[in-house]
Amino acid sequence: MNLTDLIGTLAAVLTTISFLPQALHTFRTKDVRGISLGMYSAFTLGVALWLVYGLLLGAWPVVIANVITLALAATILVMKLRYR
Repeated sequence: MNLTDLIGTLAAVLTTISFLPQALHTFRTKDVRGISLGMYSAFTLGVALWLVYGLLLGAWPVVIANVITLALAATILVMKLRYR
């Protein structure tokens, strides 16, 4: 793995891991009052676009991180719509 791939992989792991505490809290409590529908909608769309971008470039660290983050963000977005 070259330095560029290592940096990309580390960035992908860190940004995905940083999202986990919020996701786990939301899954456990189903408390979505503090979550902005507009922000999560834009965030989920942004993650989906990063995923497409990663696929187009064949950048697997970007793809893998965004598949995981998209699944978590979309689940939280669905919970926001369901439990508001």
